[in-house]
Amino acid sequence: MAFLSGGKHMPLHFTDALVANLQCPAGQKDKLFFDQTQKGLAVRVTLAGARIFLIQWTDSATKQKRREVLGVFGAITTGQARKAAQARLGDVAKGLDPRSERLAKAEAARQVRAAALAAKQEAAFTFGTLVSDWEKLGLAQRRPRYRTEAVRALRYAFPKDWSRPAHALTKARIVEVHDTLAKAGKHASAGRLVAYGRACFTWAVKRGRLASNPFQGLPTGSTAVTRDRLLTDGEIGAIWRAALGMAEPAGPFIRLALLTLARREEVAGMRWSEISPDLSVWTIPGQRMKRGQAHSVALTDAAREALAAVTRLEGQDFVFTTTGKTPISGISKMKLRLDRISGVSDWVLHDFRRAGASTLARLGFSPIVADKLLAHQPAALSSVARIYQQHDFNAEKKTALEAWAAHVLRCASPERDDDKVTNLAEHRAQRGG
Repeated sequence: MAFLSGGKHMPLHFTDALVANLQCPAGQKDKLFFDQTQKGLAVRVTLAGARIFLIQWTDSATKQKRREVLGVFGAITTGQARKAAQARLGDVAKGLDPRSERLAKAEAARQVRAAALAAKQEAAFTFGTLVSDWEKLGLAQRRPRYRTEAVRALRYAFPKDWSRPAHALTKARIVEVHDTLAKAGKHASAGRLVAYGRACFTWAVKRGRLASNPFQGLPTGSTAVTRDRLLTDGEIGAIWRAALGMAEPAGPFIRLALLTLARREEVAGMRWSEISPDLSVWTIPGQRMKRGQAHSVALTDAAREALAAVTRLEGQDFVFTTTGKTPISGISKMKLRLDRISGVSDWVLHDFRRAGASTLARLGFSPIVADKLLAHQPAALSSVARIYQQHDFNAEKKTALEAWAAHVLRCASPERDDDKVTNLAEHRAQRGG
């Protein structure tokens, strides 16, 4: 075609019809055609048939040729391309760089899009999502009991913040929740909550998910108060009698917690598969224990009677459950009901363990046996002795729990004699000195 003859750049008067008929010469990838009417306006025709309008000018500072795409023929007409070229060259005459302006606008638009995407991602990364990710990844190697308790504590303490962006949780909000727990006398829970939150947010900051940790700098133990509440024999008897009158699962649960001296969570998560067929021994697996070591508990006659009061659901392993699929819940409400029936106040279920250990000491049992019974590291053993002392003390623990169960029943007896309940000499005589 005539359009292909001539030198390197062929000047033409662009019309839509002419541009539509421009062809790329055989053997070339593309061909540039310039408009003789509008200075700097050109069309690049590719071998594939695309026709792209562009504007070309000489940079006054560098004396280099500069080009900028105006649009694709078909999407814009020749007339629109000519007007766009005039506008661009007008900017050049004013000292403006159309290409730099376009790149600046593109960069500004990119930053706006990036900010919008970041805001969307931050909004989607809620406090609940953070804790869930931390549980699956950050706590994968931690003990199941710690993992469960950390997640439960954070969810319980921050229900209003659970579905809000994680970065929106402020230090002021954390202090508010912490102080509410502390004012309610739950100093230990308040301290643990800060520890859990700090660990969770530190994990997120290290992974680049968050910029800062609002738990940083808050104390975990400065406000903690060591509990020294010791239930009296009369209070133990009142609690036992109240539990006898409560329906399952509450009544049997309270009785088992009192008789076994196990932790609340350990009793709540008790499974039938953990109990021997003759109901004589309950073996708690290591993953459910605070120290990560399996722990055996001898079940006394009174403990077996409490188990017998539980309706066993076919195909379900949990002993104490209302759903058949999860351990018993609502323990706090259960405790309030127990307080009203028993008349005993200002105590927690964990106080059973202190009462049991103190009573066993009164009855002459070794502190090592009491520590073993409570699944503690015996304080009476040196660090070296703890390594070499491998005796399981199961027989001694059984004897201690039987003595404790007898003590509980004596405390609950209507004919209870306080002198007999705590008579150490009599008990030692019964044990053979």
